Amino acid sequence: MKGLFTKSFLLLIALLCGSELVVRVFFARNMSGRFEYGYHPTSGFVERADGTVQLVRAGGRRFHPQSFSRQRPEGTFRIMVIGDSVPRGPSLQASYASLLGDKLRTRGINAESFNLALPGFGARRNQLVLRQALNYQPDLIILHVNNSNEFEDTREWRRAQEFKTWHPKNWPMKSLVFRRLYEMKTEKLFWKWLPSEVRDQAALHDADAELNASVNEAKVREWDEQVRRVTTESVALARQSGVPILLLTQVRHENRPDGSVALDDHGLDTLIRPLAGPGVRFLSMKEMLEPQEFKTLFSDGAHLTRAGHIAIAAAIEQHLRESKLVP
Repeated sequence: MKGLFTKSFLLLIALLCGSELVVRVFFARNMSGRFEYGYHPTSGFVERADGTVQLVRAGGRRFHPQSFSRQRPEGTFRIMVIGDSVPRGPSLQASYASLLGDKLRTRGINAESFNLALPGFGARRNQLVLRQALNYQPDLIILHVNNSNEFEDTREWRRAQEFKTWHPKNWPMKSLVFRRLYEMKTEKLFWKWLPSEVRDQAALHDADAELNASVNEAKVREWDEQVRRVTTESVALARQSGVPILLLTQVRHENRPDGSVALDDHGLDTLIRPLAGPGVRFLSMKEMLEPQEFKTLFSDGAHLTRAGHIAIAAAIEQHLRESKLVP
């Protein structure tokens, strides 16, 4: 027993304790929500003492870095776009959120448009982002609705709940130092140093599980119902706040067995269109893009090229003017 407490061992313990103390005193705020995988209500929203809000990458939310005033400037039309990796775009400047703001300003409208879209986010995590966005006096919320991320939402919810338990395997994660080391792995900061067998196993496990779930008809119906129910709740939240909301449904670019290419909304239009009503507008990406040469608008089955984002921004801008949603 005496040999266990060597000088080296005691020095290591002292270093760990000192590191833990430093992290908890100086960096606890930066660690907020890191193990809630996007389910922490305010992760990524940093409210400064000067009245500005900064969007940062934190707590499972990889926002494009942006900043805006907490109080909407007088005479400004503020738009906030919420969704997944599709509206997030290849870059902030190339996303339809930014392009829409540019188009409105060229028409003399004092508009600002912010991109709050996050890769892999489904209906539930998008609703949390929407709840926070409503605190910043938007004149319009654009909610990009997709039904292909419910697997990720469910997986991350389970992970977040698991990390809250006091199961012995989670004891090391109660230390902020160990949490950060673990997160460095998940963020792939030293992922390349891990054996290929470990990396392959981690990637294949999730990929296989998601593929199996996506071909399970009962599971797909369950996800669709979840998207419909949660989006209905999100619409109600916007209405309660008196903020107009535009629901934009995703479409996928698919190769058919006969060699043709088509757009398929996988039932989203039918699912979401009935939610339109007072204060709620609806736009279908399928209806927007189908009349165009849409092959050039997609970089893969779902994501858009810059040309695709330009087309979406133009369609939204036209819709806003025709429906008189902009001043």
